[in-house]
Amino acid sequence: MKWSYRIGRIAGTDIKVHVTFLLLVGLWAFSGYKEGGLGGALAGALALLALFACILLHEFGHIRMAARFGVRTPDVILLPIGGVARLERIPEEPRQELLIALAGPAVTLAIIVALYLVLELTGSSVTLGQLSPEAPFLAQLLAINIYLLLFNLVPAFPMDGGRVLRALLSSRLGLVRGTRIAASLGQMLAIAGGVYGFVADQPFLILIAFFVFLGANAEASAVETRVAGQGLNVGQMMVTDFRTIPIHATLSQAVDLLLSGEQREFPVVDNLGRTEGILTRDNLIRGLSQRGADSSVAEAMTADVPVVPPTLGFQEAVERLRSSRLPALPVVDGAGALVGLLTQDNITDHLLVRRAGG
Repeated sequence: MKWSYRIGRIAGTDIKVHVTFLLLVGLWAFSGYKEGGLGGALAGALALLALFACILLHEFGHIRMAARFGVRTPDVILLPIGGVARLERIPEEPRQELLIALAGPAVTLAIIVALYLVLELTGSSVTLGQLSPEAPFLAQLLAINIYLLLFNLVPAFPMDGGRVLRALLSSRLGLVRGTRIAASLGQMLAIAGGVYGFVADQPFLILIAFFVFLGANAEASAVETRVAGQGLNVGQMMVTDFRTIPIHATLSQAVDLLLSGEQREFPVVDNLGRTEGILTRDNLIRGLSQRGADSSVAEAMTADVPVVPPTLGFQEAVERLRSSRLPALPVVDGAGALVGLLTQDNITDHLLVRRAGG
């Protein structure tokens, strides 16, 4: 997800924060400032950060349950609507996804029970309607966790309720159809929530509806892509008709190569044909702007790019390409020879052909 920044790593999972979450912290602090000055601003910001610590625990409920089924979680992103743990794959069995989806709400329920017991033991009043920054800290945290639990059980992606619904539907209708129905329901709920937020002048509700709509669409697309790519490997998807460029070539020569055909990314090779990096169109334009046409390809290319073997499966290949943040990756066989180029465009073309029945 764009505009997300890594702030840490726990047990192999990157913790990322979306920029809109930081805006939410600022808005909550400003609300506290209006109510109680600097002290209110600090209390409001700390309360929201404590809430998102609870959300992080919620997400690690999903992560730990997924790990029991051998599903890795590369990262979790904190958003204004909560957290989203990105599993490397959807479990094969609907029952496994059901348990993973329910693990997060189970953690939130445990947090609610713990906070309630602390408030009861300390004689504090428990008022669920107090959600302003000036409310007692633990009571405020308890109230928001309760609303968070209820919100997460709404049957719409990317909330847990949407995944629970998808798991139940998939057990009877199959993954693709189950996902499509759950995603469509999520988008309808998002539109209804957005309209209500607009009529009731609730901008935060509109923001939530926006994220829910995008999340439902992204989930449906991801599943359709995964199913369309089943059985494919890099050797079947890679470009085999491509040109390389020597590492000692000039950017002027690279321009001639770029303009002579449709290829936009060029593996950079040494005198023995070994891959040294990749020169993308962005690399080339940036190099021309900063160093001039007479500078070498070696100065402008992206070095130390990950290479992929032709036997690598579809899902892992797509993940490596995505995580590299490059438009293409070199394909190298077991002997170290460059045999192809894995590009996002070629993957997309293969999927389109498969979906069309070709």
